[in-house]
Amino acid sequence: MKLFKRIHTYLFFEFIPPFAISTFFLTSVFLMTRIPDITNMVVNYNASIMDIFLLISYTLPRFMEFTIPMSAMVSVLLTVMRMSGENEIIALKGAGMSLYKLLPPVLLFTMITFLITMWVTVYGIPKGKLALKVKTIELARSSIDAALQERQFNSQLDGIMIYVAHVDMNTRDLTDVFIEDRRTADMVSISTAPRGRLVRQENRDVYTIRLYDGMINQVNVQDHSVTSINFGHYDINIDLAGMQRSQTKEVRKDFDEMSLHELVQRIRKGFKNSEMDSEARLVLHEKFSIPFACLALGVLAFPLGVQSSSLRKSNGLGMGIGFFLLYYLLLAFGWSGGEAGRYPPVIGMWLPNVVMGGAGIFLLIRNAKERPVHLPLWIQHIPAAVMGRFRKGTTKS
Repeated sequence: MKLFKRIHTYLFFEFIPPFAISTFFLTSVFLMTRIPDITNMVVNYNASIMDIFLLISYTLPRFMEFTIPMSAMVSVLLTVMRMSGENEIIALKGAGMSLYKLLPPVLLFTMITFLITMWVTVYGIPKGKLALKVKTIELARSSIDAALQERQFNSQLDGIMIYVAHVDMNTRDLTDVFIEDRRTADMVSISTAPRGRLVRQENRDVYTIRLYDGMINQVNVQDHSVTSINFGHYDINIDLAGMQRSQTKEVRKDFDEMSLHELVQRIRKGFKNSEMDSEARLVLHEKFSIPFACLALGVLAFPLGVQSSSLRKSNGLGMGIGFFLLYYLLLAFGWSGGEAGRYPPVIGMWLPNVVMGGAGIFLLIRNAKERPVHLPLWIQHIPAAVMGRFRKGTTKS
């Protein structure tokens, strides 16, 4: 009994270093995708270092939702591959330990990562995404430059939605401008122009968007009348200080920004259309199905590591990432199908776990009976090819 306990403790602590390294590495890779946006905000929008730090911290939970299950699978796979390659698995079998008896530390480790991911999805993501939205709106209302992002409909300014195809931050020239102005009661003004310019008034909080050679369509909400006006140049003034004073503290929450209690209550309240109901239920099931992937992928990684002793660590990392990408692909199909109403949201969100977990249990039983299922050659060569391409890309850069 003491021998089993020592072996279980040894195996459990062997999972921790590769898990920590994988989590740090994969999260850093995800954060690298935010570098262009961060650089743009520092250079053009005068965002402070503290603002940048807060924006990064608010996005971390969304990244960790996927990097933790991925790292859990990679750590189990690499650890078991190393033990199998160094004949430790064979020695343990010779001492009377079957694969089933080696499973408890795997389940304990994946259960811990499951609980961590559950905390991230239930508490971290809603709070992080809501804080990110509030901070983005705050930056947009403190500087109109942040609301003039290219090829995006920006509605952070109260009553105004702006779309600009191109912005020259040096000259403040605008190209292909669309502005919807709802600040006047019962009146919607839609202004379009092929070019414009952002002008800052003497009052630092007042900006003017000057449009050239465009058209205004004014829609009266009460009688539904439309008035069209062509202009040579037209000024739209935006008082940021006034918006700051009049803005409401409440921010409308999307489904993934609601707490678990708020989301459940919103679903119970019901929706006017089935699309919103499906989306809300998909978000609810996603909060639990993605953490459960730690268990499903961990169970799958254990027999894969036992029978993949001939692969190098780099190939094992590629295999782990490859199987997680397969899981994510199934999850994406499940989301799109569930949102379109082809099947219930519970099937779309939980089927990837059933597939991966079922495959893991099947491989575990076959390996325990000394009848491993060898993967096709083309699948075995994928990790080496992926890591080879990655090394080539790194060398060129």
